[in-house]
Parts: sequence; structure tokens; C-alpha cells
Amino acid sequence: MSVVEEIALRQSIRFGLLVVGLVAAAIYAFFFCHRPPSIWKTVVKAVPMPAFAAAVAVSFGSVAVVIALVLSAIGDIALSREGDKAFLTGLVSFALAHVVYIFIFWELSGGFTGATSLLVALGLVALSTEIWLRPFTGALRWPVRIYVGLICTMGAAALGLSTASFALLGALAFMASDTLLAIQLFRMQPDSQFQRPVSMALWVLYAGGQFLIVSGVAWSTPLF
Repeated sequence: MSVVEEIALRQSIRFGLLVVGLVAAAIYAFFFCHRPPSIWKTVVKAVPMPAFAAAVAVSFGSVAVVIALVLSAIGDIALSREGDKAFLTGLVSFALAHVVYIFIFWELSGGFTGATSLLVALGLVALSTEIWLRPFTGALRWPVRIYVGLICTMGAAALGLSTASFALLGALAFMASDTLLAIQLFRMQPDSQFQRPVSMALWVLYAGGQFLIVSGVAWSTPLF
């Protein structure tokens, strides 16, 4: 097999894996995200991020992005189950994924180089969680605080990217998804009529955000 043929094959495999991930994400959004925990819910939710990670790996993309996606997949599986242990496992996994994304965006943007006004606004958003979120988190208040700090730091690092960057849009979508998740877990009643639309919206923002991050940085910079 020639070099050109090998490159073409890898591109085809990458495209196929991305399609698998997107289709699985769509199936989860429409049929599973709003339903109680089940084995099939976990199985379907476990597909998109590993598929994206494999697409990056097979085409020699950023190893850092692969690591972030694998950590996200662990978080997805954990949050598809019930209980504080599963929640904390998911929280830690996503927190580590955010640490990796902070590193990626920092390397690409050269630090916290976004507009000062936007950085200040992001800081105010983080501080506002002490009013509308912390009082409702109970024993999880410190893990949630740390998580809020990490995702806002990720957003601050992403603000230094080009305003037309898919990665910036992806990071902002990821933040919006986590905000909706916090509202759903700690502020909404389990029987609220908004549970289903919020579940769908946060999953679309999350999966779409991850896809945009992959599209924006996975093959553009050889991190690691």
C-alpha cells in the first residue's frame, strides 16, 4: 500500500468513526437521555466519545485530545448510572478532561489572552454559582466548586482562540451543557415538565461541543 493510499484509508476510517459517534449521539439524544438508567442507556451513551477518540487516534491526531475524550467517555458512563458514587466518578473524570482541555487551549492560544471584559464576565459567572448553585449542593459543595473553577478556567483559556474557531464554540457549548446539568441536578424537581427538553439540550450541547473541539484542534496541532 502506497503512502497516498494509506492516508486515504485513514481518512475514510476517520470519517466512518465520526459518523458512528454522531449517529450514536443523536440516538441517545432522542431516545435515551431523558429516560431512567438502564444497560442500553449506558451502552448507547458510551459510544460517541470513544468513536471520536478513535477517529483522532487513527489519523494521528492530538494525543491530548484522545485523552480528554477517553476521560469524557468514563464520565458519560458514570453519569448514566444512579447514586453519589457514580456522580463523583463522573465529576472527577470530567474535571480531569477539563484539565487536559485547559492545557490544549493554553498551548494553542498562548495563555489567557481573551478580551479582559470577557474574562471578567466569565469570572463573574463562576462567582454567581455561589448564589444560585452552592446552597443546593449539600455535601458535594466543594467538589462542585472545584469543578466550576476548572470549567471556567477552560473557558478562559479557550477565549484566546480565534473567534471563528470551532474549538472556541465547542468549549462554550461544553460550558453551557454543564450549566444546564447543574440546574437539572440541583435546582429542578425530578417531576418537572422541563426535565426532558433540558436533558436533550444539555446532551446536544455537550456532544456537539466535543465534536467542535475535535474538529477545531485534533488534527491542527500535534500536541503530545
